[in-house]
Amino acid sequence: MTDLTDLTESKDRTEPVAFPQDRTCPYHPPAGYDALRADRPLSRVTLFDGRETWLVTGHSTARALLADQRLSSDRTHPDFPATNARFAAVRNRRVALLGENDPKHRTQRRMMIPAFTVKRATVMRPDIQRIVDERLDAMIAQGPTADLVSAFALPVPSMVICALLGVPYADHEFFEAQSRRLLRGPRAEDSQDARDQLDAYLGALIDRKQREPGDGLLDELVREQLSEGALDGTELISLAVILLVAGHETTANMISLGTFTLLRHPERLAELRAEPDLLPDVVEELMRSLSIVDGLMRIALEDIEVDGTTIRAGEGVLFSTAVINRDEAVYTAPDDLDWHRPTRHHFSFGFGIHQCLGQNLARAELDIALRSLFGRLPTLRLAVPAEEIPFKPGDTIQGMLELPVTW
Repeated sequence: MTDLTDLTESKDRTEPVAFPQDRTCPYHPPAGYDALRADRPLSRVTLFDGRETWLVTGHSTARALLADQRLSSDRTHPDFPATNARFAAVRNRRVALLGENDPKHRTQRRMMIPAFTVKRATVMRPDIQRIVDERLDAMIAQGPTADLVSAFALPVPSMVICALLGVPYADHEFFEAQSRRLLRGPRAEDSQDARDQLDAYLGALIDRKQREPGDGLLDELVREQLSEGALDGTELISLAVILLVAGHETTANMISLGTFTLLRHPERLAELRAEPDLLPDVVEELMRSLSIVDGLMRIALEDIEVDGTTIRAGEGVLFSTAVINRDEAVYTAPDDLDWHRPTRHHFSFGFGIHQCLGQNLARAELDIALRSLFGRLPTLRLAVPAEEIPFKPGDTIQGMLELPVTW
């Protein structure tokens, strides 16, 4: 086992604990969350607008609550918690899958399941490998110094999700830019406008597919669900937005932050190089320890008694993946990188009915991307001091803004 070397010293915490906070080291939870780790399984935190809400930090408590249908995912509920002004600005819009409760959620999810099975991910592996090889060829040809984010980590999942959905990759600069504005634009108005532009773009694409069918997942949904009346146009656009944005943003950040973490722990990287069959376990441990999506959100519809505490109807409930995934009751030495620990019960893909639909595809992409990257570039290393590399703020998906590397 190897301790995840922290890049910074812990800072004194303040009360009450604010959530979310920026990380001081990209692969560690914020130092300000130390109190939350000590106070498991449930704490009160303060959001950006001063509202207090519950934060779940215990592994077993999270499993129980995420399976409890008295917690709602409906983001249009007037009391639904918002972790930043951008989210609050688009909270009144229905969000497919993530923002739906059963039975509508179940109906939407059943439509998607055939495209995201383990079998489908396995069938896609040769295409993913081809995309990875092409991006590495281009990066190496332009090297030996490159920004791994723009040259590799972002285009790989962007190309994969475009191929799966039937979205023209030629439009990637547009939808990647709108995704960035939606998830971390400087103003709330940016998120609103970005969602408008994504809705308009995907609405026009869906209209075109009705006239000129293709063979992507969106074409299947148009042919089998929209035409039959099982989905309306607004629902299909919302589904398309979720699939397109989540389908490239999360995996891109895992590739960049996973690479950075491995480069910062050369002894673990050496072990991986010596035993490449460890890669699936490495992927799971990186997902557990990095927890790039933090702060799953719910609203209580009824009073809920849990661990001697009453969550009242109308109160917000958040789940800190970064803290839950380091629960000492479940993971021995949770701050260590340990490829040999059992990690399949981590919360990086969520839990319960809303567990990430694309997890099989994400695992395949991460396995192929990291295996190929370190296999083809055995001398890969950071091109600048680690402390100079910028990473993302705490109120969005965690990852590297850029990652200068050389070889």
